Amino acid sequence: MIGKGFRRKPVKEVVETTGFDAFEVRLGDALRGERATLGKSLLDVQRELKIKAAYIAAIENADPTAFDTPGFIAGYVRSYARYLNLDPEWAFETFCRESGFATAHGMSPAASAVKPKREESFATANRDIFASPSTPFIPGHESMLAKIQPGAVGSVMILALLVGGLGFGGWNILKEVQKVQFAPVENTPVVVADLDPLAGVDVEARDAGVAMAAFEAPATEAFDRSFRPQALDVPVLIARDGPISALDPATIGALAPEVDAEAAMIASVVGTEQAQPVAAAVQVTEGPAPELVMVAVRPAWVRVTASDGSVIFEGIMAAGAQWEVPQTEEPATVRVGESGAVYMNINGVPYGPVGERGVVTANLALDADQLVQTYQVADIAADQDLARVVNVAQAQVSQ
Repeated sequence: MIGKGFRRKPVKEVVETTGFDAFEVRLGDALRGERATLGKSLLDVQRELKIKAAYIAAIENADPTAFDTPGFIAGYVRSYARYLNLDPEWAFETFCRESGFATAHGMSPAASAVKPKREESFATANRDIFASPSTPFIPGHESMLAKIQPGAVGSVMILALLVGGLGFGGWNILKEVQKVQFAPVENTPVVVADLDPLAGVDVEARDAGVAMAAFEAPATEAFDRSFRPQALDVPVLIARDGPISALDPATIGALAPEVDAEAAMIASVVGTEQAQPVAAAVQVTEGPAPELVMVAVRPAWVRVTASDGSVIFEGIMAAGAQWEVPQTEEPATVRVGESGAVYMNINGVPYGPVGERGVVTANLALDADQLVQTYQVADIAADQDLARVVNVAQAQVSQ
């Protein structure tokens, strides 16, 4: 046993190979990545979780010293992890491992808020009273000119110039308004009589009568002219409908009566008054528009649209229902859901049907002349429903 040696088996060391992506993902990187995925900033998290942004940044940096109360760190970390859809317990354990934070008992001093350090009193501190005096800093006395800014002086000068300019302009306008100007008149005032108050004592009555006879008083219009301009002397009024009101419908226009040519010639030769016009009857050159009525022999949906796009009629016409098409300048168009059930009654004659059964007809112009050329007279024997509607209509007419 002594001669035999004892050797341990060599232990193979396991070497872990690392790749380009073999790096440690810290808690802060994971939290910031999830927050960036949600598109949230620190202020957004503060607004939604009611936790200070400084505390959120401290959790991501694994810095427990940023919290005023260490007892709330566990709740803050777990709440932030739930907000980012992470495991709260894993997040808190990782935070404690990376930061070295340990959970303290609620009554221990470590769980309470950090108390500020009190400064030592002046009596116990070994300070130099001349190097750091306890008296507050009192600024030196400043002169009055030191408080005046050059920019303020320029602003006051500009304001003074502006106020002075406005006042001067208003004073000039006030003087112009108060000026009185005399307008010249047409008749210059003349001296009526140049009388000497002492010269008429011994004047004979004959000379006085001659002087009074030679005096001519100015007309009243001369005084009126002094107070009104010439343009308003005689206003000229022209009726707005003067040219139209001067027209006589009995002598001009399409409705004027005709004049007998032979009577007018005899009156012109004899010299009598002009022949009296003979009233002519109004002639109608065109006949009445054809009557167009849509008739439904079976229930059918119909929508009639005017030329301007407005819907005139829309609904389901029951069997035997009739709808008279209004006469407009531009013909309306119709859209029929069951074309085989609708006929066009033009002046009492049925035409159609509009189309085959089960077919939708759209944009059909409701023009009587065009419908007569497009469709043929309906065969009453071919459609029993049409024959029933026609018989009912004839019975109503006969009654």
